[in-house]
Amino acid sequence: MSAPAPGQPGDVQPRPAAGYAGDLTPQQAWDLLASDPAAVLVDVRTEGEWRQVGVPDVGALGKRVVLAQWVTADGRPNPSFLAELEQAGVGPARPVVFLCRSGQRSVGAARLATSAGVGPSYNVLEGFEGAPGFRGVRDQEGWKVRGLPWTALEPGARAEP
Repeated sequence: MSAPAPGQPGDVQPRPAAGYAGDLTPQQAWDLLASDPAAVLVDVRTEGEWRQVGVPDVGALGKRVVLAQWVTADGRPNPSFLAELEQAGVGPARPVVFLCRSGQRSVGAARLATSAGVGPSYNVLEGFEGAPGFRGVRDQEGWKVRGLPWTALEPGARAEP
């Protein structure tokens, strides 16, 4: 087996992507977070989504999730996104795994972060909840459905990066 490319996770092989380090399945994202002490998970959903649906829980890995909205509740781009990442200690030469609801918004976040020199930056395919299934319910794929740890955001807790 050949050595991974610089900035490439050991056993985790991302799917190639344009403009960022690549796409990871939820399990690959967990494996990267578990195997690389510097890797960080950034949840880019809105605060309303964090509160209503829950957030990934990486506490068992001795880590915390960075919460940084890619867009605000009204659907506008968050002009402070990169500043929030920097404030949370997310920067160059540190693998960053971006997660949203279904793996779409996190692509934009990974591309912007990459263009700003943050990362290597990865996108989580399927996101936290995945796409809706046949009945319109998000119960077919994603971080939660794959059985990865998650938790409710504590009532009254402040969602901050």
